[in-house]
Amino acid sequence: QVHVVESGGGLVQAGGSRRLSCAASGRTSSTNGMGWFRQAPGKEREFVATISWSGGSTYYADSVKGRFTISRDNAKNTVYLLMNSLKPEDTGVYYCASTAAGFLSTKPTRYDYWGQGTQVTVSS
Repeated sequence: QVHVVESGGGLVQAGGSRRLSCAASGRTSSTNGMGWFRQAPGKEREFVATISWSGGSTYYADSVKGRFTISRDNAKNTVYLLMNSLKPEDTGVYYCASTAAGFLSTKPTRYDYWGQGTQVTVSS
């Protein structure tokens, strides 16, 4: 089992930046990728970004491409999401999840272990 814990959420003004962290522990040897998702009130959980655990391959949702950057520090078993030029529509609970799948995926069902989420609120 992999335990995932997010941190770094908070209140930020539009146009500002925030960095989220996601620490993984447990059987991380079975992890092939990590992803960030978000969920706004009344909306479905949506894909934000994903990164392979070893190769550094990344993929982003069109809505965040060019503004968000996902990265990982394997020595710390931690994945980061640097969010720049934040917009009010980026508001939501941000979740980190791990996958054992051997390919990057945008589908929540492909991810096995999830964190409890961290709230990001962007004020206009």
